[in-house]
Amino acid sequence: MTPTFFLVAGLIAVALLFDFINGFHDAANSIATVVSTRVLSPGKAVIWAAFFNFVAAFTFGTAVAKTVGADMIDIHLVTFAVILAGLAGAIIWDLITWYFGLPTSSSHALIGGYAGAAVAKAGFVAIIPSGWTKTLVFIVLSPVIGLVFGLGLMTAIFWLFRWTPPSRVDRWFRRLQLLSAAFFSLNHGANDAQKTMGIIAGVLYTAGYIQTFYIPYGVILIAHAAIGLGTLAGGWRIIHTMGSKITKLQPVSGFAAETGAAFALLIATLIGVPVSTTHAITGAIVGVGATRRMSAVRWGVAGRIVWAWVLTIPAAFTIAAAAYLLLRLAGAR
Repeated sequence: MTPTFFLVAGLIAVALLFDFINGFHDAANSIATVVSTRVLSPGKAVIWAAFFNFVAAFTFGTAVAKTVGADMIDIHLVTFAVILAGLAGAIIWDLITWYFGLPTSSSHALIGGYAGAAVAKAGFVAIIPSGWTKTLVFIVLSPVIGLVFGLGLMTAIFWLFRWTPPSRVDRWFRRLQLLSAAFFSLNHGANDAQKTMGIIAGVLYTAGYIQTFYIPYGVILIAHAAIGLGTLAGGWRIIHTMGSKITKLQPVSGFAAETGAAFALLIATLIGVPVSTTHAITGAIVGVGATRRMSAVRWGVAGRIVWAWVLTIPAAFTIAAAAYLLLRLAGAR
């Protein structure tokens, strides 16, 4: 086995570590609503979500992976040091925001870190503007789509079940929320695991193990397995923020929030956009809460979350750029 083989294996391991932390960090997105409404216990909820994270490997293709791996950064300028520094930037920012209980976007941390390392190596010529346009647009669109779907679904449910006894509605939606949680977890796995696939494919392309950029099937399976295991580990600080601090949820509102956010993710995945699951579910929860009254949403908490969103790409960019410069000082290129 050559030194290149061990270097490639190490980088893939770091990428899978990011994927695991992504699942760990974003577990709240999948299960906070179903836990806060007491439809499932935390232990059962993470098993439910992790299962559908993995099942997503057999569903939605690899369009997002190709966007992350080859359409945002010039793949010909990517080196092993760029990939390692980009992953470091994303992982460090994820751990910082996890510690403070902020549901920021692992997706945007990854693309910010990848860009920061590439720019530190080659300057802004490394950036492919067309690949960034749709991603930056969806930073705004994904929470708005989640909000609109969540608000619309909640309004429709209120109207359709306006004459039904609340106890019966609650009983029905406790069952339906299992389906909405599964639907959201499926779309969470479909979009988020693909980002790591794109990075791993970039490692294989840089090493010459694949001659054209594509996503090998084995990479698809291990990426989904890693994010599923991360979800199993949970991220309880963020679950508390998402499930109870933004607004108070009931099974019916939990169903509307999960379903609304899942549709936002589905749209993005089908068109190959690496969207934030955190943005989508937070927007949906805010939309659902606003159907009761505007004061039902804790806007101070929501504002703190938005500031964390704004900071994610530049923060991960800066950390990754610094990491690349340190690697270069150590002799890596």
